[in-house]
Amino acid sequence: KIVSGSKDNTIRLWDSSSGKQIQSLEGHSGYVTSVQFSPDGNRIVSGSYDETIRLWDSSSGKQILCLEGHSGYVASVQFSPDGNRIVSGSHDKTIRLWDASSGKQIQCLEGHSDYVTSVQFSPDGNMIVSASDDKTIRLWDASSGKQTQSLKGHSSLVYSVQFSPDGSRIVSGSGDKTIRLWDVSSGKQVQSLEGHSSGVNSVQFSPDGNIIISGSYDKTIRLWD
Repeated sequence: KIVSGSKDNTIRLWDSSSGKQIQSLEGHSGYVTSVQFSPDGNRIVSGSYDETIRLWDSSSGKQILCLEGHSGYVASVQFSPDGNRIVSGSHDKTIRLWDASSGKQIQCLEGHSDYVTSVQFSPDGNMIVSASDDKTIRLWDASSGKQTQSLKGHSSLVYSVQFSPDGSRIVSGSGDKTIRLWDVSSGKQVQSLEGHSSGVNSVQFSPDGNIIISGSYDKTIRLWD
């Protein structure tokens, strides 16, 4: 199955073989900005312009929980690798951690000076990476909530960040048209990949970590070795 979120305020489930719509999940009162399946595939988490995070049963399509606390629109949501927690990033400049069972907020991580655009857990669940309009990427301890590093180098807002599958590197995409690779342990920039003629709004590692794929406002998708 594939899950999608839209400006029509809905989340839709699709059959990946036939391409047919299976379900439409309705409840958000604003654009749906971010959606993800839980690791076991039984739940879906969504973030929205309506400043809420919602949990859904992926079989019945029914809403399980509505998580409230952000005071700006929710730009990015993700389950922890064990499915027990949810991380969210918002235009209120904060990152929040939530208990995926109770829906209660565990922590509020503050440090960014502008909108938080992208958040992700490390593969082992011990760290969180965040990107922001403040041009920085930050690393946080997922248990204590303390910031461990601030990665600086981009000259414009950072749209997207992701850990490599082994957790040793981070890839970022920015409005400065570059993709950058960072070493997690040192916080140092390893490489700057240039080629896009407009902002890079989405980046991701391949499952084996050897290739990076990027999407840009220049209307191209690029693969990098």
